[in-house]
Amino acid sequence: PGSLAGRTAPPLQPERCPLPELTMDQRLFFPATERNRGPIGDLLKQLLPGSGAVLELASGSGEHAVCFQKRFPNLHWQASDPNPDHRASIDAWIRHEGLNDVMSPALNLDVEKRPWPLPQMIRSALKAVVCINLLHISPTSCTDAVLEESALLLPSGAPLIIYGPFMRHGAHTSASNAAFDQSLRERNDAWGLRDVNAITTIAANVGIKIDDVIPMPANNLTLVLRRP
Repeated sequence: PGSLAGRTAPPLQPERCPLPELTMDQRLFFPATERNRGPIGDLLKQLLPGSGAVLELASGSGEHAVCFQKRFPNLHWQASDPNPDHRASIDAWIRHEGLNDVMSPALNLDVEKRPWPLPQMIRSALKAVVCINLLHISPTSCTDAVLEESALLLPSGAPLIIYGPFMRHGAHTSASNAAFDQSLRERNDAWGLRDVNAITTIAANVGIKIDDVIPMPANNLTLVLRRP
């Protein structure tokens, strides 16, 4: 125990909310979300605009989405996920938090299926794209799609914000990240931590650039990319 310093591969069966008697509740609980939503939210406060729409990719359980919608009430937080169980959880969280009047239902959005199916209301108001803990549990083609499609959709100066564990200059930033990367690749050989240098190169090819790389707790980073 402790070899991954608290890191574990994504759960095959995420923990479900304890159900009250005789009720149906589709909310999922992802333990990492509770741990990281505070630091991520504090950073988003510095990066997000005062109004407009934010598209969150691969929203998972929906816990981040409702937390950030409540924290940034002047924004329209649009959650999305290709997994129907995740979308059901997101919508259940929206109902549970009483946000039906301000949040749209989760979009069925697979980042590799392009163009992304954004409602016109979201597309026209889009001011940021947020991607939390996706790139290391997906193939490199997913990283390409996130960067390429965001470059097409975001207006000049608007941020693409990517959070997760990364490599730098071809090396892991900690022993725990190296062990985590190995565990991911053993589970799926298309998965694994991406290198910031590789993302910089892909971004440059699609007309966006890394504006900042911000250290986060538990050996994570947040990459902020913008189109000039």
